[in-house]
Amino acid sequence: MKIQTTIQKWGNSLAIRITGPLKTIPHFTANMPIEIEVNEEGLIIHPIAAKKRKLKIFKEAELLKGLNAKTAHADELIDINQKEFDNHD
Repeated sequence: MKIQTTIQKWGNSLAIRITGPLKTIPHFTANMPIEIEVNEEGLIIHPIAAKKRKLKIFKEAELLKGLNAKTAHADELIDINQKEFDNHD
């Protein structure tokens, strides 16, 4: 596919807008990170593949390991006095 367009000024930079049929290119979306390769023939634009993060599954025992009243900050729990609660508007 070949499309003719114009390089335009955008702030202090130059920009090429991807419009019309070009915006239907498979795998290109707004805010997608891209890589631009510059060579003697011009520019080549490639999408940057998103790194897939492997989710770590935690077991309850792993999460609670080493947890005690101090490390869980149980000493910082607030005990609301009923009188304070009733006077709050």
